[in-house]
Amino acid sequence: MAVTPRPPSRPDDLTLEVVDLIGSVVARYHEEYEEAAAGHELTGAQARLLSLLCLEPLPMRKLAHRLKCEPSNVTGIVDRLESRGLAERRPDPADRRVKVAAATKEGRRVARSLRESLRFAREPLAALTDEERRSLRDTLRTMLDA
Repeated sequence: MAVTPRPPSRPDDLTLEVVDLIGSVVARYHEEYEEAAAGHELTGAQARLLSLLCLEPLPMRKLAHRLKCEPSNVTGIVDRLESRGLAERRPDPADRRVKVAAATKEGRRVARSLRESLRFAREPLAALTDEERRSLRDTLRTMLDA
């Protein structure tokens, strides 16, 4: 006898509302991030790549993977950041044949300034208490770890 698979259950209304709210938060963040990037004469892609490089130097392929784009696009973005003195290419210490992109001191300063200029971090989050922000942080971490 064949077993008919059960259709996936529909999420409850509260879950759907939370998903919609997360979507709204993400959209607002991206909008403000693009505005902040433009305020630093960067595209959103340049700002995201620069932020990644502030965490650690990375080869082009890893940058492309993290940005979900083609390595050739990353090369162009790094070229533009390099021409402004915000990034540089270096030999990979683990494999001298490979080049990694890294943020320069000026690049780290610009990335920090960009993050600090986001209204999103100052306004809605600032309205929360420290306890509420910690709770939100912990909830988001739990969601991402699931």
